[in-house]
Amino acid sequence: MARVLSEKDIQLLKIMAPEFSGETCKGSGVPYKSLLPPIANHYSTDPDDFEARIKRLSGDDFQYLIELMLTGEEGLHCLSPEFFFRLEKLVKASAGQDIAQKIGAQYAMEC
Repeated sequence: MARVLSEKDIQLLKIMAPEFSGETCKGSGVPYKSLLPPIANHYSTDPDDFEARIKRLSGDDFQYLIELMLTGEEGLHCLSPEFFFRLEKLVKASAGQDIAQKIGAQYAMEC
């Protein structure tokens, strides 16, 4: 679901990508509408780096991100399976198997 990023979203982008320099995708010129796709596709060098960037978030910030995924507000469709697997692993460790399965189902519906 496309959305306008909030101030909190921008703060999270800056935590995960300190090199973040604006809300616009350099490739398309379109403003970011989610957090995870830009982290995966523009800032991370590989799945390990993607996972490390997500781990920079506090527990509360990661929970906020999980809630966005559960409501469909956070786009998952642009994540490759390798990156999504890392995200799903982190969700499972933080929020449990049931939540990880719900987010996995959300990912499957978007792809």
